[in-house]
Amino acid sequence: MDAVKHSVNAHLAQLRTKLDDSPTAQRLEDQTNVPKEILAIGGAITTLLIICIGFSASTISSLIGFLYPAFKSFHALETRSSGDITQWLIYWVVYSFFSIIEVFVDFLLYWIPFYYAFKIAFLFWAMAPQTRGAKFLYDSFLKDFLKSNESKIDAALKDAKSSAGKVMAEAKSAAGDVAENVKKSVEDKKVE
Repeated sequence: MDAVKHSVNAHLAQLRTKLDDSPTAQRLEDQTNVPKEILAIGGAITTLLIICIGFSASTISSLIGFLYPAFKSFHALETRSSGDITQWLIYWVVYSFFSIIEVFVDFLLYWIPFYYAFKIAFLFWAMAPQTRGAKFLYDSFLKDFLKSNESKIDAALKDAKSSAGKVMAEAKSAAGDVAENVKKSVEDKKVE
């Protein structure tokens, strides 16, 4: 039993050392008088339970996949760190591609148990600077796919832009017709 207790204490000490660099963790520890390593473990367990139960798992996974990377992208742009900018641009390409695929197979995802837990793990893997998962996916699969289909993608975007322009012109015309009819109707009522 002492060996297990010693092992747990060693892991907690290691986690505490990692959290010492976080001013937020220190502030929470000071405010709650609960050790920051216990707060971190409690937060992780709570998040895991929320994800596994499925309560707003979609929202949580979207926030995880968006908020931290958006902040780090902003930071990379402001510090003009070309390595970080490249890393986060690659992440956004992978995230966008993943999101597009997810839209088309959404009806199948419902049947995968713990899908959002897997998605969050995937997003952490993709965004973590230690694993550089997004770079791996980009270099291994996406770069060649996008390069070989670049002209098709450009043509599809051009068609979409043209179609959107036509739809906007038709909507503007229809709105003008509605406004004209409303104006006539108001004038007709004034005459009566």
